[in-house]
Amino acid sequence: MRLPPTDGLFWLTGGLLLFIFVQRRLHFELQAIFLLLTRRPTLSEGLFAMLFFPGTLLHELSHYLTARILGVRTGRFSLTPQRLPNGRLQLGFIETAATDFFRDALIGLAPLITGGLLTAWLGLSRLGLGPVAAALGSQDWPVFWQGLAALPERADFWLWFYLLLAISSTMLPSASDRRAWLPVLATLLLLLLLAVLAGAGPWLLAHFSGPLNQGLRATAVVFGISLVVHLALLLPAWGVRALLSRITGLQVRPGRA
Repeated sequence: MRLPPTDGLFWLTGGLLLFIFVQRRLHFELQAIFLLLTRRPTLSEGLFAMLFFPGTLLHELSHYLTARILGVRTGRFSLTPQRLPNGRLQLGFIETAATDFFRDALIGLAPLITGGLLTAWLGLSRLGLGPVAAALGSQDWPVFWQGLAALPERADFWLWFYLLLAISSTMLPSASDRRAWLPVLATLLLLLLLAVLAGAGPWLLAHFSGPLNQGLRATAVVFGISLVVHLALLLPAWGVRALLSRITGLQVRPGRA
């Protein structure tokens, strides 16, 4: 029996891990720039929060609307940045009532769905980043750099680029958003195991592996687009932060930006 393609999981895992690394590094560089410019941690955090406000608003609204659709009560809603005990900067939050873990998981997943759909639309339709992301995945560096250099020529480039950055940079679920994912995944894996033991393995493989792989590849494209946008800003942000450090004689270490 010919096995269906399974490359979607590889591209998704690789793209997600690279995106998380580059996103966190870019966030550090931007927070460090604001801190070196203002010398005031609270003000620098406020400027950083303002930069990503559209994405934060979409993130929290996605939680809120999903909770309301699922009949889960909501409580306090905040878009004010604050430092968490672990040192991470929280840009916003919304309180939801305790519910079953399936609805909790859907509420936590909502920002990734809405943010991912908007990222795909902005990247593919408004900025035409499909070929650039494909060149990055195939490591075709001449095509990748040529594609990046041509992006500013598109209509309203800076508006779409900014929205794409703000949304894609804030769409990942937080630790509290992911709290119900483990029991949901465990339940799904148990059901899959029971189906395989019942003899439905070949049928599932024939009917669902193809669409699942396509879904994983589509999700990988979203993270590829997000990675391209963050990579385009990482080097300039690093240069500005290094220049400010040299001028001021101050250094900002990771975890203290």
